[in-house]
Amino acid sequence: MNIAVIGLGLIGGSICKSLKKHTFHHIMGLDMDKATVKKAVDQNAIDEEITAERLDEANLTVICLYPEAICEFVRNNADNFKKGSIVIDTCGVKKVIVDKCTPLLEKRDVLFVGTHPMAGREFSGFDYSTDDLFDNASFIITPSEKTPQIAIDLLSTLAGSIGFNKVVISTPEKHDQVIAYTSQLAHIVSNAYVKSPSVLEFNGFSAGSFMDLTRVAKLNEDMWTSLFMCNKEALLNELNHIITSISEYRDAISSDDHELLHDLLKNGRVLKEKCTDMYGKQ
Repeated sequence: MNIAVIGLGLIGGSICKSLKKHTFHHIMGLDMDKATVKKAVDQNAIDEEITAERLDEANLTVICLYPEAICEFVRNNADNFKKGSIVIDTCGVKKVIVDKCTPLLEKRDVLFVGTHPMAGREFSGFDYSTDDLFDNASFIITPSEKTPQIAIDLLSTLAGSIGFNKVVISTPEKHDQVIAYTSQLAHIVSNAYVKSPSVLEFNGFSAGSFMDLTRVAKLNEDMWTSLFMCNKEALLNELNHIITSISEYRDAISSDDHELLHDLLKNGRVLKEKCTDMYGKQ
């Protein structure tokens, strides 16, 4: 199968490297940065560079760009995709992408399916891409009612072939609701946490909890600004929840309410244990 990967950053580069390592598909890459394309060819991450005009050679096109850029790329190249082919994206938000891209390609007999590989690093760019980034990760697919089962099966099989150990089928709306909590809120909390005046004094006073909580504070602000704004309503809902919860801890400590603080801490522990019992260590 001919696979075109658009955008050779961390995710796009890792997809290429994983496909080359584990499959025999012909991988074609496209990126605005010619130096990145050369690296990809030199490192055997792709078989060749492809232009937008040659997208009709691809049976599957994987678009690994920021949200607005995905929609723009699909809009500008809608006539270039091969009829009967599949186009997917790897963006961390789904509804806005699916809603804009699906009708553009549907009338051209091209199938668009939203997907989200649940993997990443606190670094960006092709230089940090790896052929094992997706090992034991989850791959989310957000098909529409019109998406044929054969397409879902093909994408599921392809995901499994490059290391994903779990495929999750979701609606775009449900994806965005849950991802606002499991990923987007975590990045905001981590990023806000390091803004304490004490952050530069941590040396010698930190252990695992500090490292765990600050890891994703090192983010790509361009990408995450776009993701947050594209999922505004769901993310604001989660932010309001955590602001309310943190206020409860603050008020309990401020008023010397030992019993309330004890209960708040216990409730949090019990919820975490329940999650662990249900899903294992996450």
